[in-house]
Amino acid sequence: MTTALRRAAHWHRPMMVFVAAMAVLAVVAAIGIVADPRVLTGVPIWLKPFKFAVSFVLYGTTLAWMLSLLPRRSRTAERAGTVIVAMSLAEMAVIVGQVLRGTTSHYNETTPLNAALWQVMGASIMVLFVAHLVIGIVVLRQPMANRVARYAVGWGLGLSLLGMLAAIPMVVPGQELAADGIGGAHSVGVPDGGPGLPLVGWSTTGGDLRIGHFVGLHALQALPILAILLSRFLGAWLDERSQVRLLVVAGGAYGVLTMLLTWQALRGQPLLRPDAPTLAAAAALVAATATAAALVLVRRRRPELALAA
Repeated sequence: MTTALRRAAHWHRPMMVFVAAMAVLAVVAAIGIVADPRVLTGVPIWLKPFKFAVSFVLYGTTLAWMLSLLPRRSRTAERAGTVIVAMSLAEMAVIVGQVLRGTTSHYNETTPLNAALWQVMGASIMVLFVAHLVIGIVVLRQPMANRVARYAVGWGLGLSLLGMLAAIPMVVPGQELAADGIGGAHSVGVPDGGPGLPLVGWSTTGGDLRIGHFVGLHALQALPILAILLSRFLGAWLDERSQVRLLVVAGGAYGVLTMLLTWQALRGQPLLRPDAPTLAAAAALVAATATAAALVLVRRRRPELALAA
């Protein structure tokens, strides 16, 4: 464990320092949730910094690990990673600063200062998106020796970009239920801050755009984890080509799921109360994914046969 931590500390130093800072902030925010009685938009005021800090710990650690897998050093990717650190710090500074001021950070345009801080966040997210895209391009241009890992990293980076794009409808003003001075919302058909699922807070009475956003972002972890599981538990039974094909099937299904959840939310529909079209689309996705995976398994070649060929 100690050796692994030492190795991780040298992946991308700015990123790993940022991860350590976010881990500390997560602990501070968790204490704030318990110790600070203030409530904002229906939840403890420190819940947002806590969720964002945990999310950045996962994001930063995974991204630094992916950069360590490149067969040769890329200054472009490393600089893009440093840009991501800077933009993430700017976003977290606004989030924590607004909590200390007792007000919201997202969509808040109630005063010139709040509007300026919200614009800083928006600009930071746009730059982060571009830097993330740059890293994805570098990864695609540097083939890894392990094809399964390469596809997992590529799909993870690409689908997390899709998750970022799923947040765009949140910042489009025009929801009738939005309060004055609020330039966007994550709920659809109901006001933000209403009844929601535990911890995540996703609306249980209307649509919630954070669901597709969350699922898409965490493809960054889900696809590499799937690749590790395939290699560890099915590596003796599935050749590399079959593992890659299963990853492609899983990646395609994951992307469609992200869009399906966003489509459900845009229609003002709670996650746990899907209507007939949503259920039909979900059933079609499950059937198509199962069929494609079954075809891959039927056509598989055992590793020893693949080596002999």
